Order: sequence, then structure tokens, then C-alpha cells
Amino acid sequence: MIASLFVGRYRVSACDVVQSLVSAIGLGRFELSREAFAVVSQLRLPRIVAAAFVGGGLAASGTAFQGVFRNPLVNSGLLGVNSGAGFGAALAIILLGGYGYTYGFAFVFGVLAVAMSYWIARIYKTVPAVMLILGGTIVSAFFSAMITLLKYIADVDTELPAIVYWLMGSLSSVSYGDFWAFIPIGAGITVLMLFGWRINVISMGDKEARSMGVDVVKCKIGIILAATMATAGAVCLSGGVGWVGLVIPHIGRMVVGNDNRRLMPVSVSIGASFMVCIDTISRSATTSEIPLGVLTALVGAPFFVFLLKKTKGGGWKA
Repeated sequence: MIASLFVGRYRVSACDVVQSLVSAIGLGRFELSREAFAVVSQLRLPRIVAAAFVGGGLAASGTAFQGVFRNPLVNSGLLGVNSGAGFGAALAIILLGGYGYTYGFAFVFGVLAVAMSYWIARIYKTVPAVMLILGGTIVSAFFSAMITLLKYIADVDTELPAIVYWLMGSLSSVSYGDFWAFIPIGAGITVLMLFGWRINVISMGDKEARSMGVDVVKCKIGIILAATMATAGAVCLSGGVGWVGLVIPHIGRMVVGNDNRRLMPVSVSIGASFMVCIDTISRSATTSEIPLGVLTALVGAPFFVFLLKKTKGGGWKA
């Protein structure tokens, strides 16, 4: 995160970066150009902090979902939160012109999508993993269709480009006023870390978990709620960013193994570092910013192929 402050299209000397950072946190005052201080404290710093929270939140929720559902191919958007947040953002752009409403609408509809997935799964008055995943698939398809409808009726010159750009993922418009999203992200990560040993037990199977005195239903609901809060908060800030919740947990397992008590904090750290690096490349590589979703896919897809080749389909248990 500190190294990322020194990188960007606008040239700022290392001395100016340090002085701007010291001035921004109120530890001293220096004679700086307004441009240098604004670039470091108002543009780079909030983006870097937001990228770290987004990466950590998506990685933590992906790790939790892979453990709870005992499936290495699930990710943080399993229950429809990504498509729900995308619909909320598109709706805010069309009805209210975007601005700060985009983040609020994205968060609300992301949580609503998960609630709908859970409601669908309750058809049989129980919530088996298969039904919950099926509910997430149905909700994702529904909100994806609604996003397509909104794109169809959006103004071609102003609204449609804004919707498409948000869906591709970006942190370009993040400011200090949007840091409220850190509350659900931080709360979700904290709960998931505390539930690390319970995720270990649940990943062995429901019968084994019950025999060890774990209330499987309550634990699963708590883990899903925490993962949803972390994912919804992250997606409402960054837009549609894929692969982080899918790939990062596997990298963490290659480092520390399958114990979620160690895996969860390691995944959060790797996910945060990964997103900071991706965002730095996004805003620095070209004159026009590269969407985050494009970069994460370009990095995540080849790595996943490498992971498949390395494991040969084995050793995937969460």
C-alpha cells in the first residue's frame, strides 16, 4: 500500500509523496504544490485503502464459501450479490444520475439478492447447500436479465457508458465519503476470522459437525451473513470484480494449508495486496484507466489453469 502511493500517471517526487502523506494525517506541515498534495491525499490514498478493503473482503468471503459449501469452485458472488449490486448501481445511474447513490443502491440490492436466494432455498423448509446454490443461480440470472433491460432503456450517450463502466469494475470515483462501506466489510471479515474453526468443522460434513457440538444451521447462517456483508460492501465500492474470491483462497492454501484459522487472515492479506497491485496497474499502465474486472480476469484465469494442472484435480478439499 505504501509503495503504491509512489506510483501513478501524474509524476510526484518521492519527497513530495512522503510530505503529502505526513500532512494528510496531521503530523506536520510542509510547503507543497496543491497538485501534488491533492494527487496523493485525495486520489491515490483513498483508492489504495479502498482497494485493500475490497480485496480482503472478497478473499475472505470466497474462503468462507468454499469451506462451508465444500466446493473449490465457488466464489464470493455465489448467492447473487454481484448481479444484485450491479442492478442496484444501474438503477441508481438511470433514476438518480449515479453520484453517491450508486454505492448505496449497489449495497442494498446486493444484500437483497442474497435474501432472495435464501428465501428460494427455504422452499423445502430447510436450507441444504444445493438449494442455496440453486437459489443463487436463479437470482443471478434474474438480476442479470434486469441489468440487460436497464442497459436497453438507458440513454446511449450518458447512462449506458456509466453502467457498462461500473460493471467492468473501477475505484476511480472512490472518496473518503465512501468509507462507510468499510464498516460491513470489516465486520464481515472479523466474524469470518472468529468462525475459522467452525468452518473447519463444517467442511468435514454436517454429521461430523453436529457430533462435535456445532449448531450447523446457525453457524452456516452466521457465516453466510458475514460473507454477504463483506462481499456487498466490496462490490458496492469496486463494481464487478471477479476471480478474487475464487483464486486467492487457493493461493492461501498453497501457503498455509487448509486450516481456516490460519487460512482466513492469510487470504485477507493476499487479497488486499492483490487488489492494491491490480488497481495500481489499472491507473498507471495506460493513459485511460483499465477496468479492474478485465485485469483480474487476465491474471486469474491463467492462474486457475495453472492450479488445475498442478493439482490434477486433487487436493482441493477446503
